[in-house]
Amino acid sequence: MSSDATTAALEELGAHIEARRPDCVLSWEMSHGELTVNVAPARVAGLVEFLKQDASCGFSTLVDITAVDWPERPKRFDVVYHLLSMYQNHRIRLRAAVDEEELVPSITGVHPSAGWFEREVFDMFGILFSGHPDLRRILTDYGFRGHPLRKDFPTTGYTEVRYDEAAKRVVYEPVKLVQEYRQFDFMSPWEGAHYVLPGDEKTEEGTT
Repeated sequence: MSSDATTAALEELGAHIEARRPDCVLSWEMSHGELTVNVAPARVAGLVEFLKQDASCGFSTLVDITAVDWPERPKRFDVVYHLLSMYQNHRIRLRAAVDEEELVPSITGVHPSAGWFEREVFDMFGILFSGHPDLRRILTDYGFRGHPLRKDFPTTGYTEVRYDEAAKRVVYEPVKLVQEYRQFDFMSPWEGAHYVLPGDEKTEEGTT
């Protein structure tokens, strides 16, 4: 199928989904040949089930669930779902905007594999999924503080883990850096740096 034909088919699909489930769809858009549907967070599970059951959709495969952090927005996070229809040879992206306290319905009842993905999103971003059967951290250690993929998470973390030979157990300690943490500037001096280069501060005006 040509790219123009694929784009036309996805646009038709977007209009079909919006017409059939106006309670779920806030808007939809085409970008770079891909269809993205913006969903009301509370309606995510219902729309995912519709996309799986509807004959014109047939999105039977959940590819991934992830999130994007936009700290400057009131609804800070986009929860993003990628679905595949092997029947129609289409892919679709669902996007739900939520704030830090908002619960997102789990879709494990529709796609059991979502359990793993939702735990990853919870662990990395702190987004809560209501109805999840076992919403625990999955990538970080027990007792880990914070959510590493939030953009305000410190680059050095909060604590570090080591095995204490004297105590014969794993201990958590505040992060200690062996050298001063520095911000590196990779701008070439030949590009016209807007600051004094090391050594130039010793040069007196008018000397060579």
